[in-house]
Amino acid sequence: MPLKYLHTMVRVKDLEKSMAFYELLGLKETRRHDSEGGRFSLIFMAPPGQEDCPVELTWNWDGDDELPSDSRHFGHLAYEVDDIYATCQHLMDNGVTINRPPRDGNMAFVRSPDNISVELLQAGEPLAPAEPWASMENTGHW
Repeated sequence: MPLKYLHTMVRVKDLEKSMAFYELLGLKETRRHDSEGGRFSLIFMAPPGQEDCPVELTWNWDGDDELPSDSRHFGHLAYEVDDIYATCQHLMDNGVTINRPPRDGNMAFVRSPDNISVELLQAGEPLAPAEPWASMENTGHW
């Protein structure tokens, strides 16, 4: 039986903050569906050139009190980056906490405004360990 990946869906509390976070990662809005009757919006965001691998941000217009404050039960999203150190620095410069720094030059974790874990993986071989990353401690959990 053939199988085709469609998207990963995450519920968000603050659409603007969540979209800004995914834009910092490099994702762009590829399509949107607003449902007047259902009072929700579906915003699909994907890396340029990979529009077939989107994240669907589901936002309920009237709020979402049932959304847990810690979404670790979800698992995580994973993205490959060209320079993990530059990506993490860019995120930090924009107020994102690096929960698991790329001490190994290969892997880092951050969390979205809705506590969705996002894994960042270095493309190709790991970078040589470098400061401040090599000695940076974990912050929170991922």
